[in-house]
Amino acid sequence: MADSGFVNWTKAGSARPSFAEEGKIPSLNPFQAKSAGVPKEAPLPAEDDPRPLSRLPRYLAIAYLALIVHASLHPFSGWRAPGLSPFVFLEAAWPRYWTAFDLSINVAAYLPLGFLLARNFGHRMRRLPASLTAIASGAALSLALESLQSYLPSRVPSSVDLLCNGLGASLGAALSFCREERFFTRVLRARQRRLAAIPYAEYGLVLTALWLLAQLSPETLLFGTGDLRNVFDIPPGLAYDAPSFFALEAGVIACDTLAVGLIAGMVFSGSHPAPRAIAWFFLAALSIRTLATAILVGPQNALAWLTPGAELGVLGGGVALALALLLPIQARIAVAGLALMGGTVLVNIAPFNPYSVAALAAWRQGHFLNFNGLTRLTASFWPFLALPYPILLGRRI
Repeated sequence: MADSGFVNWTKAGSARPSFAEEGKIPSLNPFQAKSAGVPKEAPLPAEDDPRPLSRLPRYLAIAYLALIVHASLHPFSGWRAPGLSPFVFLEAAWPRYWTAFDLSINVAAYLPLGFLLARNFGHRMRRLPASLTAIASGAALSLALESLQSYLPSRVPSSVDLLCNGLGASLGAALSFCREERFFTRVLRARQRRLAAIPYAEYGLVLTALWLLAQLSPETLLFGTGDLRNVFDIPPGLAYDAPSFFALEAGVIACDTLAVGLIAGMVFSGSHPAPRAIAWFFLAALSIRTLATAILVGPQNALAWLTPGAELGVLGGGVALALALLLPIQARIAVAGLALMGGTVLVNIAPFNPYSVAALAAWRQGHFLNFNGLTRLTASFWPFLALPYPILLGRRI
């Protein structure tokens, strides 16, 4: 019998059996595993395993859905009754002027949405019904948003946009139907290699991705997020003065460098900080900022963000981050929350930068209008989405 050694040992008080001799390893319960220092890692599911891999698809679907709604209804101002049915655009003829760029953008915008919706619906139903439900949901969302555009004077609803959005959602759902399990199994394997084994790691990953998206807006201060004055039309707390602007700009950048660096460090390295991963993360952020400014404002202004205040803020924030990484993880969580709140307060009392108005004229025109609103909204609300993360993490670690 496999456990005869244990039976004889417990009944007769004989010597403890040797597992090495029997070629067996005793099974440990979770409490024994913790006390013995044995890591508890769940095995990766097989490619055909229908179980949910992680919360990442849910977080991505919610974030992407919010971005789609904002991009479709920006600038959310001038609402008025159209005097006609909001669905009258469905009866309109094919528009005289259209471009392949506009059509492809409308298809591409809904493709990830269809893919993510199909993945999330797949947790509750089989793949084919999940894909069909995702297509219907994407088309219904597009119809609702196009009809709401009838109430906005700056937006024009279009049946062509509706068709392209529906096509994009269908392609995304079809892609999910064919490649979903293989794709997300690879995502899970990459997550286990790259992300820390901490609670809410997927939530942190989405937060860092949204922060990088916010760096595409050249009108905000470098790394600066949480400015609500443009959203709610609030005047600045201080009039522009060069010395005060320099000090506040440096303070905002230092606080955000410290907060974001600590959050990124916890997401990518957990309780054991990895300065190299954090440095690569900030290098990616600066590269995105430089490239976006060069494309959207002009190559001659590619390094317009590199002001004396930015230099001091990055240096001061970097030194504070290096020191904070020496702290225990509980202390790092607290420092990240305080720095996040401090940077948000400072950015809302800092005066507007008068030198950015002329440079931003090109950024607010043409196809960049909706993208401008998207990046500004992300930058404005990012700290309020990120603040719960250290709070939740502090309760679980």
